[in-house]
Parts: sequence; C-alpha cells; structure tokens
Amino acid sequence: MEPKTLFDKIWDAHVVKRVEGGPNVLYIDRHFIHEVTSPVAFLGLKNRGRKVLRPEQTVATPDHNVPTVNQHLSIKDELSRNQVETLKRNCEEHGIVYHGLGTEGHGVVHIIGPEMGITQPGMTIVCGDSHTSTHGAFGAIAFGIGTSEVEMVLASQCIMQPKPKKMRITVNGELGKGVTAKDIALYIISQISTSGGTGHFVEFAGSAIESLTMEGRMTLCNMSIECGARGGMIAPDETTFNYVKGRKYAPQGADWDKALAYWKTLKSDEGAVFDTEYTFDAANIEPMITYGTNPGMGMGVSQTIPTGDGLTGTDKISFEKSLQYMGYRGGEKMLGKPVDYVFVGSCTNGRIEDFRAFANFVKGRKKADNVTAWIVPGSKAVEKQIIAEGLVEILNEAGFELRQPGCSACLAMNDDKIPEGKYSVSTSNRNFEGRQGPGARTLLASPLTAAAAAVTGKITDPREFL
Repeated sequence: MEPKTLFDKIWDAHVVKRVEGGPNVLYIDRHFIHEVTSPVAFLGLKNRGRKVLRPEQTVATPDHNVPTVNQHLSIKDELSRNQVETLKRNCEEHGIVYHGLGTEGHGVVHIIGPEMGITQPGMTIVCGDSHTSTHGAFGAIAFGIGTSEVEMVLASQCIMQPKPKKMRITVNGELGKGVTAKDIALYIISQISTSGGTGHFVEFAGSAIESLTMEGRMTLCNMSIECGARGGMIAPDETTFNYVKGRKYAPQGADWDKALAYWKTLKSDEGAVFDTEYTFDAANIEPMITYGTNPGMGMGVSQTIPTGDGLTGTDKISFEKSLQYMGYRGGEKMLGKPVDYVFVGSCTNGRIEDFRAFANFVKGRKKADNVTAWIVPGSKAVEKQIIAEGLVEILNEAGFELRQPGCSACLAMNDDKIPEGKYSVSTSNRNFEGRQGPGARTLLASPLTAAAAAVTGKITDPREFL
C-alpha cells in the first residue's frame, strides 16, 4: 500500500462522492455554529422548506457579539441582541443543542468543543468561522466555511470541497525560555508569509510540536490559517488521548477502546509525500511581537523593525503604509515602545493555560497605570477554573479584573473596542487595520509577552523577568 499522510487518511475516509474534474462531496462529523454566520443559512433552509438533517451533529453558542460584562442583563446593542436571540430561536426550532449566555457550556465556539470532548481525532469539523482550524490540534480536519456552506451542511451534513494540497511544517529541538506555541505560530508566519500556505492543509510535526500541551497545539493550529492555509493539524498522541479521555462527550468504556485503537492509526506513514515541506529549528525562535498590519509582520521581541530594503513595487508601498498606520519606523527597536491596552483571551489564547501563564507572571507585581487590561476567559468552564485555582485573587491583587466569556476585543463586533490610535498588545490572531476597532493598532503576542507589557506599560522582553 502506498504510504498516506494523516490528512489523506481522514479526508479519503469522509469522501461521499468525487465529482469528475471538480470538488469532493465530503461528509461532516461535527458542525459548530454561532450567531454571526448562521442566521442567513437558517433563513435559506426555511425558504426552501428544509429541516436540519442531523441536528445532533450540530452545536451552537453565541460568542462574537456578546458583552463580556453584565451578561445577566439584556444585550444593549440591538443588532447583537437580535443575532443572539435569532440563534437561540433557530436552535429551538431545529432541535440543536444551544449553549446560551451564562450557561455552564457557554463560551467561544472553538474553546467549548474541545473542552466538552465534542472535538475528537479523525473527524471532519466545520464552522462558519475561519479559526475552526483550532480543532485540527486533535488530529482532525477542521476548517472554516461561508454562510452558504453552513446552509449546505445543515441541510445535507455534507459539503463540496476541492481537496487541498498538503504541507508539512517540522519544528525540531527544544523551545527556549519564555517561548510559547503562539511564538512558534508567529515565527512560522513571519518566515513563510501570510500567503505561504495558500491552497494547502498543514501538518505540524517535529519534537518541538510534540512537546506542546493540547492548549499549545490548539493555539498553533488556530493560527495556521494566518499563513493562508485551509487549516492545520497535529497527529494525535498520548497527550491528545489523555486530554480527551473522560470529557463529557468523549467515548466511554468499550467505545473508548475502539475509538482509541482507530486514533492510534492516525499519523502520516513513513515515506508519505507532501506537496511542500518546511523545517525550522526551535532554538531560533524567541518571544515574538508583530509590528505591522498582518500576522506575517512579526519579529523577535529583541530585534529591530525591518527597514523594507529590498522590497519593490506594491510590496514596498504596502510595507510603508503598514508602518505609517502603526506609527513606527524601520530600524527602530520595539522594546520600550508604549502600550495602552492589553487583551488576553480569544480562541487563540483564551484557555486555562494562558491565564495561568499570565497570572503567574503578574503575581506580586502591579499593572502599569497607563494600561487598560481586558482579561477575558474563553468559556464559562475556563472562568470557573480561574476562580477555583485562585488565579482571580492574583489578578485582582495585581490590579487586573476578570471579565466574562466571549470573543471580546479580538474583532470589534461587541463593546470591547480599542480606541483609535491606541496600541494594544493582544493575544488574539489578527492585527489588520481596524481589526480591534477603527484606527486601533494591534501588536500580536503571547500571554507572557502581554503580561510583561501589562506590568511595565511598554513592549518588554518577558525573559527579563523569568
């Protein structure tokens, strides 16, 4: 038998039909929905007189538009309130499990799936949200889809997709002090660019990747689409199995043994061929920070901002425009640059491990007076754990307060917007112009680098404190 990649094994097992010279019809195991990309899809079903084919394979939660304070009150913004209420109504009508605001299962869609054990190795998973790639950390094929495709999956439990090319990115060696999964992600994107993965599905491999926790792997796969890839994945191993075991929707008893036996086959065979390969050395990665207006404009926190020498034509124009928007100049150091806001949260860094790292760093220190900090858990379960572990006291003592779960300042769709011209060190995934609010300036970083900025009030190398 010809050696197969992990991606091929899962994809081929889910192909219902191959269209000659066209896309594959792919069966979908899990469909996550939220309030932003589902209303029009449900309307489409209604207009065609269709019902949701397999409601038990769909899970819903509102996250993008929800406030992160006073969630017990009615949502003030009318559009947001309407979207959330519409989602609830659609779920009731079609018998879909709905994790509403304030309930135990509520949270950011890509955080609640894994923590409930809904996300499992070998699955195909979609959601009308680009960062669905997060679930690939479990050895699943997970990718974002558009609203018309959401309707397609609701109606048929299938989707039409051209099969992507395959890429393997190997990171070997030991990660340095203060270097996290977020830094690996930003480093890779800075090396291969925001279009380097276009048309591909990425498998992350190598000793540095295997050493990551499940939380770290989710962060890395979450960011995989920022290099233009359709998604990212990591072969499941003992770390994966231990994480899934015993969770609410994980297989139990004999079903567990059967699932585990299958999951253990989910790895790329020796000699499997990838269309594109990259290899990086973990020793070359330091805590990262972005200086521009796309996730590929990242650098080691101790380095100097590139000057753009050697760039020509539109590349040079967009580079200069980006620095102008940020108010930075090539050749300057990032260290010491002032910071106004710090945001910890999102589907990238809103898990318990992220808040442990942040709290551990700020323990015994004080928030800088010039910094406004938004500390936003990714789910009700994470919020509960932060409280149970006493992290909330550490945060309060240092001058931080914990908000309630939601996407928050990741994307300026709710009340948590960064004001124009202000600098925000953010643990989220995108730093496009206006992503965190009109005119906001976003610097992407890990929770540790965010913590260093929060206590010093400026861009700081977290390794100085470790």
